[in-house]
Amino acid sequence: MRPIDERAIRASFINASRKEVSDLTLPPGFADIDFDRPDYLGWVDPKQPRRAYVIAWRDEQAVGVFLQRAEQRVASRAQCSWCDDVTLRNDVQLFVARKAGPAGRKGDSIGTLICAEFGCSRNVRVLPPLAYQGYDRELARDLRILRLEEHVLAFLRGVEDSA
Repeated sequence: MRPIDERAIRASFINASRKEVSDLTLPPGFADIDFDRPDYLGWVDPKQPRRAYVIAWRDEQAVGVFLQRAEQRVASRAQCSWCDDVTLRNDVQLFVARKAGPAGRKGDSIGTLICAEFGCSRNVRVLPPLAYQGYDRELARDLRILRLEEHVLAFLRGVEDSA
């Protein structure tokens, strides 16, 4: 993730109204975020806990998505569709994004299961357990990091898709 300031964050949203963008609260500790660590910036609005936001870089441009968080968390046995973590015990939450453009104005949306606290960047960097003798754990971790980026960008494309 590249560094981003508040103005760029607010300008990045593709599926939010001006009112929603003006009402958003930056993540707690925003000034202290080490942007070298996360693959994307995701947070739940501390003032409006049903709202969440995700921002990722695509083709040198920040793309932000406004999300609605389901009221109930999914059982901890569920798998996050972004980090595909099956070894760590993380709560997973259903997040739904209104599609951008005309499709979103008609009420079309897209949803996915994501780690409730957006800990995917941390999860994919945990060295996986040894699956078999000769298993390259470092390579497996690198592949998980790449898949996380692919999954996040695929979700953003799904929000943009107005077909």
